[in-house]
Amino acid sequence: MDIRVLNYFLTVAQEKTISKAAEVLHLSQPTLSKQLKDLESELGVQLFTRGNREITLTTDGIYLQKRGREILSLVETTTTNLTHKTVVSGSISIGSGETQAFQLIAVIINDLRQRYPDISVQLFSGSADEVKERIDQGLLDFGLVIDPVEKQRYEYVRLPMSDHWGVLVADDHPLASQSTVDATTLAQYPLLISGQSLVRQQISNWFGTNLDQLDVVGTYTLLYNASLLVKTSNNAALCIDGIINTKENGLKFIPFNPPLTVNTNIIWKKGQVFSSASQVFKEALTNQTNQTPTH
Repeated sequence: MDIRVLNYFLTVAQEKTISKAAEVLHLSQPTLSKQLKDLESELGVQLFTRGNREITLTTDGIYLQKRGREILSLVETTTTNLTHKTVVSGSISIGSGETQAFQLIAVIINDLRQRYPDISVQLFSGSADEVKERIDQGLLDFGLVIDPVEKQRYEYVRLPMSDHWGVLVADDHPLASQSTVDATTLAQYPLLISGQSLVRQQISNWFGTNLDQLDVVGTYTLLYNASLLVKTSNNAALCIDGIINTKENGLKFIPFNPPLTVNTNIIWKKGQVFSSASQVFKEALTNQTNQTPTH
């Protein structure tokens, strides 16, 4: 599949008509139509449903659109990094869950940007599973993940700070007057929890019971939307501290008792060949943490 033709397909999917896409691409409509038909023949699938007014994507077309964007992004990043070998430049792509530990990464990036202004950064927010998947696919250089997470397939550096688990509640929640909360008390209320399996197991261990025995009313991936539900209900969200600005949002964070503290790590592919930008980021990271990467 030609990258040029893939770009044609994505332009048509965005513009929804051959005529508009042809104008954007500076092609004739017959030429563009033929390229798309050839692409469908090459793949052996129908990518579009052609209506009177606009084109809609088939299921296969939607899949190619999603993967095609990722492919073009990877090609663009690779090309940029390879064509700027004489100076430290290019893009550093970092995926991260929600954690205050990202402040260290921000400090490193800002310092590098002052020293090497041709460096750019691409940030992706998601769960540890999503971050690892994108690293495996070559779409991310680095990932900031919070334990527990499987790291056997990666090199990693443990960051010199920890995250602390607790519960997020509304200011008028019955628990809001407490300074800490134990498992027995918390088990009396409806809970929102992280959807990640390893985190669920960790929380189960802290409660000393299977989560099925608790009143779990839902799961979340990132905390912000869950916090809105917490604010307007009697639900409590199990989470780590510092993600939500509680004072401005009518919420309160209450730490667990006994405490539940977890480590944060930066991971990357074993044997990864980095661009000049990503290489200096890795070196700055190891210098900042005074650690040799763990294999």
